[in-house]
Amino acid sequence: MRRLSVVATLETQTPFLIGLGTVVIFFILYIFIGANGWGEPASWEQGIGEISRWCERVAAGLFHEPINALSNIGFMVAGLLMLWILGRDQLQKKQASNFHGFNSIALLYASVSIWLGPGSLLMHGTHTAWGAWADNLSMVMYIVLPWLINVSQLADWTRKQFFLAYSVLIFAYAFSRALFGEGMGINLDLFGLSIALWVISETLHRFWSPTLRWVSGFIGFAVAAAFGITPIDMLQTPENYWWVVFFWVPAIFAKQPAKSERTYRPWFWLGMASYFLAFIIWETGKPGHPLCDPDSIFQAHAAWHLMTAFSTWCFFLFYRTEKMK
Repeated sequence: MRRLSVVATLETQTPFLIGLGTVVIFFILYIFIGANGWGEPASWEQGIGEISRWCERVAAGLFHEPINALSNIGFMVAGLLMLWILGRDQLQKKQASNFHGFNSIALLYASVSIWLGPGSLLMHGTHTAWGAWADNLSMVMYIVLPWLINVSQLADWTRKQFFLAYSVLIFAYAFSRALFGEGMGINLDLFGLSIALWVISETLHRFWSPTLRWVSGFIGFAVAAAFGITPIDMLQTPENYWWVVFFWVPAIFAKQPAKSERTYRPWFWLGMASYFLAFIIWETGKPGHPLCDPDSIFQAHAAWHLMTAFSTWCFFLFYRTEKMK
């Protein structure tokens, strides 16, 4: 009986074991490839011994920003814990929401949360242009998910339609970012835009009405202002902020109320609070800021990594509260 229990546990923890194995392989390859150095650094990165863009002093060796790089293990731990919980659901036959058991969207969320770690670590560890590309790609792969989940529910998409839309967005970003660099050649900040789309779509998911549907785009301006981008900034340089027209994308697809509802306390608000506090701390982790100490074991950017990793965990638990109306 006990042997059967162990076998069943191993079978239901296959995604977790794959995730753990992938993380181990990533570090093995990282050490193997970086053993002889990382080659030419990106043009925007500082040299050995100088202060990096994120305050920590640049070191020689495998990790050019050791603390900022290794703090990304927090994302890997959070994502692996998600996979373990989903496996436990599968064993206990819990299917209470789209974030219970081996639901494809839940597995995608957990996998992308893990990938945030290697993506960011490659940037802080290698200081290469391809490392920066991997970092930006991992962030976009995560931040697109929440608002696309909301839009798919408001538009009543099939699972196939959801994954098609997600794949097209991610491949288009990956290709454009690699070819044209930051802004994708059209001054499009997809990461920043996606934060606004998340708040807009979450508001529609919770409070949908015909009127709110079409005024919801204005919420995006409030979100931008919270991150220091005011309407005045947008009017002064419209070529940099033309993408605000996408604030109305959720409205276009939100033709009906969501068929499910979520419990926002405590996990949603705790995740948001952790993220915004992390953003405030992140601002202090730059050269020239009075709190920047490049030789300190405490690095603000590393704290940002750990706190945002905690946010991904909070939002995972938030999605698990979803129930059909």
